[in-house]
Amino acid sequence: MSDSIKHECGIALLKLKKPLSFYIEKYGTAFYGLNKLHLLMEKQHNRGQDGAGVANIKFDVKQGERYISRIRSAKKSPIQDVFTKINSRFLETSEKTPHLLKDSDYLKKNFGFTGELFLGHLRYGTFGRNSIESCHPFLRQNNWITRNLVVAGNFNLTNVDELFDVLVRIGQHPKEKSDTVTVMEKIGHFLDVENDEMFRKYSNTKLNNREIYNEIAKKIDIAKILQRASEDWDGGYAMAGLLGHGDAFVLRDPNGIRPVFWYEDDEVSVVTSERPVIQTVFNVSFEKIKELTPGHALILKKSGSCKEVLINEPNLKKACSFERIYFSRGSDKDIYKERKLLGRNLVSQVIESIQGDINNSVFSFIPNTAEVSFYGLVEGLQDSLNQVKQEEILNLKKVLTSEELKKILNKKVRTEKIAIKDAKLRTFITQDDSRDDLVAHVYDITYGTIKPQKDNLVVIDDSIVRGTTLKQSILKILDRLNPKKIVIVSSAPQIRYPDCYGIDMARLGDFVAFEAAIELLKSTNKESIIEEVYKKCLSQKNLPKEKVKNYVKEIYKPFSAEEISEKIAEILTPPKLRTKVEIIYQKIENLHKSCPNNKGDWYFSGNYPTPGGNKVVNKAFINWKENIKTRAY
Repeated sequence: MSDSIKHECGIALLKLKKPLSFYIEKYGTAFYGLNKLHLLMEKQHNRGQDGAGVANIKFDVKQGERYISRIRSAKKSPIQDVFTKINSRFLETSEKTPHLLKDSDYLKKNFGFTGELFLGHLRYGTFGRNSIESCHPFLRQNNWITRNLVVAGNFNLTNVDELFDVLVRIGQHPKEKSDTVTVMEKIGHFLDVENDEMFRKYSNTKLNNREIYNEIAKKIDIAKILQRASEDWDGGYAMAGLLGHGDAFVLRDPNGIRPVFWYEDDEVSVVTSERPVIQTVFNVSFEKIKELTPGHALILKKSGSCKEVLINEPNLKKACSFERIYFSRGSDKDIYKERKLLGRNLVSQVIESIQGDINNSVFSFIPNTAEVSFYGLVEGLQDSLNQVKQEEILNLKKVLTSEELKKILNKKVRTEKIAIKDAKLRTFITQDDSRDDLVAHVYDITYGTIKPQKDNLVVIDDSIVRGTTLKQSILKILDRLNPKKIVIVSSAPQIRYPDCYGIDMARLGDFVAFEAAIELLKSTNKESIIEEVYKKCLSQKNLPKEKVKNYVKEIYKPFSAEEISEKIAEILTPPKLRTKVEIIYQKIENLHKSCPNNKGDWYFSGNYPTPGGNKVVNKAFINWKENIKTRAY
């Protein structure tokens, strides 16, 4: 993606199902779990590079001994920083008494992060919030072991205000109004309620208090806690939690918006945001890894059981399609195929754009994350060219010479590495206009790859959000090659609506598709629609989210997707550019053909999977109209 966008986040939960001594004997190290967690997080570093955190819980420790460890970092290379700090604790022992590093009892008594249950998290800071206080995991502490709660997640809720008010009504005084704190306190509240109810139940028996809490630890109903806590959540979430006594859970939203995968064997239970991470770290096959069912929680008991439990009735699955287009690692078996299909399904539009002149067209990709869809595009173009070659041969079969045959067979799709990225700059939200000259030189080109004024230059990108880098850098640098025409191809459809489920695309004014629609309304004397939509959005401002409609769709309704694409090309073409620019976007129906199991497309279609989405998009329009530069949730 030439426009950098951020998204929340990545999780890695790991439970060791054997005593620590087992891993020392089998693998020669007491740090088997810690090392595996490190790998699980490093293999998901694409999901978050602004912050990282790790929490660990030890099983069966004596009273008075610390059993929960946590460390977080918002420094540069936060994963490395976290694990450097953890490992530094063992350096002195490693140098002076190395044999103690294989003494499980000694390690658990004297060092943190030597327990059996781990939770790791990676995050991107959104809307400028990038401090250690914003880094997961979050910790809710209590002197009663079954009331301790550690939470980390890949999530965003649209109705934080409602949930906050619920906490206030039950008498809490939350320290801030954020979805993370609100979620933790809601789960924590019902964790307390469950503890209180079970304590009252067992108080009527002959058990003493210590024995009662031992029973609570064995029989606490995590499913009931999560059902009570999450019944009014509106959003996309993969929520992971650890309880102080050793149980754990991962809860997925009913629409399956955010991804969760899990695996277990005799030695470990593991949960991550991406499937190939588990495949690589534990060397297991694709088929052995399960996707967590939407609306379900994976509940891991300290005793060893691991099972999916229904928490909220699943809705129509609307898994985030951006995960497949861009966010998730392309090494996933299905995602790799889907990204190739995204490229292949653009072939007819590309051929129409270049008027079928494949011979005089050069194809490339920017940035590197578009490489797989580029392969699909090229394969599709080659199939089309082969069809043309076959027809030419059949038409000439009676008079075909070897020279003519060779000429036909030598026709091929011309591909080149056109652009090279020299510097890493974030360009999605620019705060300093003086950086424009730097941004213009983020990319360099490979000279001599284009026949001037004869070749079309076709370049595929994952998606075009704002178009900043295209306008300020890419188009200017491609123009130096002096092609006949520049065609920018987006493997994603036009991004028209804000996301409110974890991707940092929250403001309508940041979308070049929205800007194009507004300009078209003004230039076609339909500007009154803007005011009409504004009034309709205002009229819904205080309605319950369940009754709100997405009126922002009316901004785009008068125009075809092609008309908006044409206006986008006009907006993004820099002044004095010599070459004509055309921009092609994936069709939404072809997106669904390419990614049949991830049909969440609200940022393209405006069809939000939860009621809160409609409320957010209308508020985003009000904010844009009133020039309020904050996100709508």
